Amino acid sequence: MKRNSSRFLPIYISIAVVVGMFVGNFYANHFAGRRINLINTSSNKLSDLLHIIDDQYVDTVSMSELVENSLPLILRELDPHSTYVSADDVESEMQSLKGSFSGIGVQFILLDDTVRIVQVIEGGPSERVGLKAGDRIVAVDKKPFVGKKINEDEVKKKLKGPADSEVELQILRAGEAKPLSFIIKRGNVPVKSIDASYMLDNETGYIRITTWGDATYSEFLTAIASLGAKQSSLIIDLRGNLGGYLNAAVQVANEFLPKNRLIVYTKGRRFPREDYKSDGRGSFQRMPLVVLVDETSASASEIFAGAMQDNDRAMIIGRRTFGKGLVQVPIQFRDGSMVRLTRARYYTPSGRCVQKPYTPGDEEAYENELMKRAEDGEYFNSDSIKTSGEQFHTRIGRIVYGGGGIIPDVFVSRDTTGYTSYYRQIVSTSLMYEFAYRFVDAHRQQMSAFASYREIVSYLRRQDIVQTFVRYAEQKGVKRRNLMIRTSHDLIFEFLAFYIISDLLDTRDVVEYVNQKDAAVKKALEIIKEKKTFPTKEDDAVK
Repeated sequence: MKRNSSRFLPIYISIAVVVGMFVGNFYANHFAGRRINLINTSSNKLSDLLHIIDDQYVDTVSMSELVENSLPLILRELDPHSTYVSADDVESEMQSLKGSFSGIGVQFILLDDTVRIVQVIEGGPSERVGLKAGDRIVAVDKKPFVGKKINEDEVKKKLKGPADSEVELQILRAGEAKPLSFIIKRGNVPVKSIDASYMLDNETGYIRITTWGDATYSEFLTAIASLGAKQSSLIIDLRGNLGGYLNAAVQVANEFLPKNRLIVYTKGRRFPREDYKSDGRGSFQRMPLVVLVDETSASASEIFAGAMQDNDRAMIIGRRTFGKGLVQVPIQFRDGSMVRLTRARYYTPSGRCVQKPYTPGDEEAYENELMKRAEDGEYFNSDSIKTSGEQFHTRIGRIVYGGGGIIPDVFVSRDTTGYTSYYRQIVSTSLMYEFAYRFVDAHRQQMSAFASYREIVSYLRRQDIVQTFVRYAEQKGVKRRNLMIRTSHDLIFEFLAFYIISDLLDTRDVVEYVNQKDAAVKKALEIIKEKKTFPTKEDDAVK
């Protein structure tokens, strides 16, 4: 893949030095007992103000806390995506992009003041020592770990830790008379960016990419190879994918484009335009392709979708994407904290910057923009999509629109069949998730024999799971509303089955179950069968 000759490392270092000098000079001058002359420039006012507060303020102030709390406020005045990440949060922020994190490798739920293991992650340390789904953690390093004081953050703090460090867990397990003790050596727990790949029918493969990280490209090649020789067309699902590394999206896009096609370009005030082009070595340049997107597809997902759309390489199906067209670079401070600073905007091959409008400092309006789309009816009617009115053209001359996000070629509305106020009430709580865990826990021995989601669904229908849940919800204070329950019956069943399958089987099984009735997947298959995956001049994006 071609790029211009700019080098990233010197850029990162120069920015880090400038930002680090500002924070570092304050501490150096302060602790050395020196005072600096007040210079009437904006760049020095912040440092001067910190000195004045430390020297003259009426009460004792933690200067480190003041700086820590001020950095997010300063960055907020720039744009919605320039952010500060504390040293404590850097690892969790980066783990999905790195492809792994250091911990014991379990998914858990807090229920009845007890940590209960929902799933043991395949390939992680807990699987190696024999922890099982349904186990209850009652002590950590020989100290009791139950009660109302325990919260999710405290659990993560106890279970995560440096690689090769050890933690001792005391476990209550069904069928065991006494607690069991496990000493677990923390290690790398894999975090996959592709969590589902399978054949939808005899010819069409499906791959869901949940983030764009270090390992996405290699995972993609593995996933597509696993689909087998029969696979001749492909659906890539980017719904819910909030983005990640630009290079990961470029690498995957390169697999589908002929030589010297523009994939994306970036440009900023201090950074000249940089083009990313295909190198012609892609293995799937003629494979029929459909890309699924929605309002939670952002950043690198929009790079990929925009490249496919502007090069007339695939049909984009779903709803308008999020609209994040700002490029951040990570800049790390000496204490381990980090700033993600916007350095450029990215543009699709037709010249669109997909960043939606924002007002610096107005976080609330930006965060509520997706809700505003719902109020405007955009999720249900393509005519409600708001654009800037500015038209751009794809490689063959199709019209696409600016104004924020990638507008799909084929619109698929949200399905609200079965929505009632009763349903909204139960999904606004964790009741369905809690019930699903309790149900699995009570029937674990029998249900653990099920090898497919179809067996689980059949079993749940025989158990009349919806009415069992309604009784549970009623005990928790949710009034029974029989008419609404009948209206929402199928929807409630689908969500309960989703959670229960998630507890018992792999993510791939869950995705396969959900996709059975998914309108976007059905539309994608229809377009593939009609051989309409390569857009024509008449296939303008939804207006």
